[in-house]
Amino acid sequence: MKGMLGAMAAAATLGLMAQMPAAAQQKFITIGTGGVTGVYYAVGGAVCRLVNKDRKTHGLRCSVESTGGSVFNVNTIKSGELDLGMAQSDVQFNATKGVAQFKEGGAYGDLRSVFSVHPEPFTVLARKEAGITKFEDFKGKRFNVGNPGSGTRASMDELLTALGWKISDFALASELKADEHGPALCDNKIDGFFYAVGHPSANIQDPTTTCGAKLVSLTGPAIDKLVADKPYYAKATIPGGMYNNNPNPTATYGVLATMVTSAKVPDNVIYAVTKAVFDNFDEFKKLHPAFANLDPKKMVKDGNSAPLHTGAAKYFKEKGLN
Repeated sequence: MKGMLGAMAAAATLGLMAQMPAAAQQKFITIGTGGVTGVYYAVGGAVCRLVNKDRKTHGLRCSVESTGGSVFNVNTIKSGELDLGMAQSDVQFNATKGVAQFKEGGAYGDLRSVFSVHPEPFTVLARKEAGITKFEDFKGKRFNVGNPGSGTRASMDELLTALGWKISDFALASELKADEHGPALCDNKIDGFFYAVGHPSANIQDPTTTCGAKLVSLTGPAIDKLVADKPYYAKATIPGGMYNNNPNPTATYGVLATMVTSAKVPDNVIYAVTKAVFDNFDEFKKLHPAFANLDPKKMVKDGNSAPLHTGAAKYFKEKGLN
């Protein structure tokens, strides 16, 4: 009798669950980004905004988490603590191949790309009074190399290797997070910083406006060789006049911002995220100035070293983008 009552109770519970509104059965997904003043955070917010608009249909509720950046996001997706995350294209490449900062852990075979987003020129900013005209002038100065776990730091290490420099060539090599380096520059705690970011960025706008910080070009034979040798790098230019006190174009190089996930995340989740962005593409492009020139076809291919997640691939195939 007890067994029969238990079975009846279980059946009743299942019946109630089937009648529960979609809101009560929602699945929560989290996107790892970067510092709150960077464009990664804006990308995550824009994606979640579009996903959440249609949550009654697909049952997903999306939230954004400010994190240490690209490397942290990939490792945290691997551990199952994040569903999706932003990563520089070079970090995606390294994780897929099991090289550089992923050499010890080996290739991450379950890493999947979803789409790429905006270009991220490597941006060097100098304190106005530091007398910096080229990157080589930072030798013996106080420089922020980026926080461990960020894509910025990984790219900084690669740049130093290309130049034949060591961290010890700086008088101080600080490891401040992206949200901290601008105030440190204006407070005369550092002379410059290196940051991979889409433009325009509040992170660069604040110190150029507050204390007249100057953009510094990244050019020369070592940079030319680095770009030629690495498939995930490309030359870039930060337009003149985009930031206060910086009227001239700044030549540099950079990567692409990409959205990544794990093969273990269900197809319907990634399909819904991808659909939310590309079905509302005109709205997405308006959510941040860095998105203004995005091309859907390029976002499917450029910068993506890891295989496309099958949920994203399904959507792109339906739309003739893949």
